[in-house]
Amino acid sequence: MLYRVEGIVIRSMDYGEGNKIITLCTESHGKIGVLVRGAKKVKSRHAALTQLFTFGEFAFFRQNSGLGTLNSGEIIESHFSLREDLYLAAYASYACELLDKTLQDEEVGSFWFTQLKACLEGLTAGKDPQVVIHLFEMKILQAAGYGPSFESCISCGRVDDSGAVSPRLGGRLCRACRHHDPAALQLSPGSLKLLTLFEKMDLRRLGNIEVKDATKGELKAVMRAFIDMQLGLKLKSRQFLDQLDKYEI
Repeated sequence: MLYRVEGIVIRSMDYGEGNKIITLCTESHGKIGVLVRGAKKVKSRHAALTQLFTFGEFAFFRQNSGLGTLNSGEIIESHFSLREDLYLAAYASYACELLDKTLQDEEVGSFWFTQLKACLEGLTAGKDPQVVIHLFEMKILQAAGYGPSFESCISCGRVDDSGAVSPRLGGRLCRACRHHDPAALQLSPGSLKLLTLFEKMDLRRLGNIEVKDATKGELKAVMRAFIDMQLGLKLKSRQFLDQLDKYEI
């Protein structure tokens, strides 16, 4: 059967001497694997379609629910600039791997696709990559069913000025309930306000937000803790991103 879908390449791997297998995140069919014959050959007309972060239209044949075979395709947005910049490539790779490891094969949902598309567009447009990625992490947690709650205490519902956040319990704790998790992270009012905003915001609505370095540090620590605690993923791209951060001036 011939399928025609819009998708984003979130993984690309060599297969045999001249072929590649790409993994697409699509709006209508979830995550799909597609074999691209001859993609590694110099004169291949499909080579560009196999590049990471490429957003395009893909037509492929597939029997049942197995691996598809590409018939034709057209690039809508190559996101070439993301592959040219080492730091942006690292952030974009992390976003794609995080989605790939979280989204199950054939799991349908336009939310995954639209948020990844907005994430890559935000990085391409020059928005602060850390802010973009932390908001994307929030959307991934929500889509996976582990969305944190920051507006009020997750234990009693009370609202106070406590900045305690528990990745293990799933959100904010008031002073009276702080004892439920002695390991809860203490955040500044600015970080807590931003996380509360992220909880409600669609990535497609993100503007250019200026965030202090200290706040970014807190955001990174708390979102890292939520990802580790709730999803338990080991991502190669995150390790590389951490190495780059050490050398960033």
